[in-house]
Amino acid sequence: VQLQASGGGLVQPGGSLRLSCAASGSVFSSMGWYRQAPGNERELVARISSGGTTTYADSVKGRFTISRDNAKNTVMVSLQMNSLKPEDTAVYYCTARHIYSNYNYWGQGTLVTVSS
Repeated sequence: VQLQASGGGLVQPGGSLRLSCAASGSVFSSMGWYRQAPGNERELVARISSGGTTTYADSVKGRFTISRDNAKNTVMVSLQMNSLKPEDTAVYYCTARHIYSNYNYWGQGTLVTVSS
């Protein structure tokens, strides 16, 4: 199983970024994005089921949108982040849950920095 995340970077407050994660090597049920800021615990940002049902943290509702594209061998999960705030600064991790074992696979993390 491989999860390859991309799209992080530096953006000014109010700006936008799009994170993408390519997951391959198995069949996945829910997929999502977590984030961890320095000194904080890792927290759920958004999650999407295989059927497209989405869940968002209250802090990102209305600003972030998670989407999923189930291709033949690779599943893409993206996180469109708008109206970014300095408190969104964190390392963002994509995750994918194995459809049978419920084991959660993690990507390598991508840094998002929101600063002027």
